[in-house]
Amino acid sequence: MEQKSLIIDSTNGTRILKSLGTDIRVRILELLQNQELNVTDIARELGIPQSTATTSILTLEEAGLIDSHSANGVKGGQKVCTAKYKEILVNFKPLVSQKDSDAIEVEMPVGLFTSYDVSIPCGLCSQVGIIGYLDVPGTFFSPERIKAALVWFGKGYVEYKFPNNALYLEKKSIKKLEISMEMSSEVPGTNLDWPSDIAVWINEKEIGVWTSPGDFGDRRGKFTPLFWKLGGSQYGILTRWEVTDNGTYINQQKVSEVNLGDLKLNKHHSIKVRIGIANYAKYIGGVNIFGKGFGDYDQDINLRMYTDDTN
Repeated sequence: MEQKSLIIDSTNGTRILKSLGTDIRVRILELLQNQELNVTDIARELGIPQSTATTSILTLEEAGLIDSHSANGVKGGQKVCTAKYKEILVNFKPLVSQKDSDAIEVEMPVGLFTSYDVSIPCGLCSQVGIIGYLDVPGTFFSPERIKAALVWFGKGYVEYKFPNNALYLEKKSIKKLEISMEMSSEVPGTNLDWPSDIAVWINEKEIGVWTSPGDFGDRRGKFTPLFWKLGGSQYGILTRWEVTDNGTYINQQKVSEVNLGDLKLNKHHSIKVRIGIANYAKYIGGVNIFGKGFGDYDQDINLRMYTDDTN
């Protein structure tokens, strides 16, 4: 089952932040978790005038935080509401850095996925211990997941939303989109010969498949913490996915004809990056995604957009 969270950037999410500016609106969102209620019920549950409930719901609707529909009631039509998101995360630190004169870079923590659908074996681990429960997919939406430095699952996907900051650059066009991350296959224990076809989708378009050769446990990863047992996945291979006007490349080898135009980057305020194992994959061997503090590379998932003048 796909579940949802919302990540907003403090620089462009002011409308949503303002909608959360009263206790009543926050309490309405809490009340609407996992249930639908009409305006009358909401007012009664919170002990507020119905007019206050109505205006608060309208504000939350305009901010895109609740859904509503009309339904027949005892006294005629009524407005029924439900919350759209299980959680709302606000990113206050600047993720974007202009490290190169022609590049925009965003680093996404491996645990900060916005949706998922995974099967066992699965789990999350921080730099200090296991998060939640092993082999329980529901753990993947624990708020503690933001601390994850290692994410693993047997089949399915995790999806991240990166801000599309290139939209705000005048007279600039994207000439290359690059994603880098450390990954391996996933099997209970480890196995150096355990192939897995790991796919990446951008804006719901599959850009290519990388076949991981195995789940590596022959030595401790350079950054893997000491508490992590040697019998578990230790490190992965750093993969670099590049989408250009000429197609998609993984570690400089062309893997598909998917190009920048296919991603429709200029039509989206966010860039959705999905990592997972497709049901039709030849080798369904799971995936480990290593973040900061785990594996051989001290990094999370990096997305970099190289730009060029349009003049």
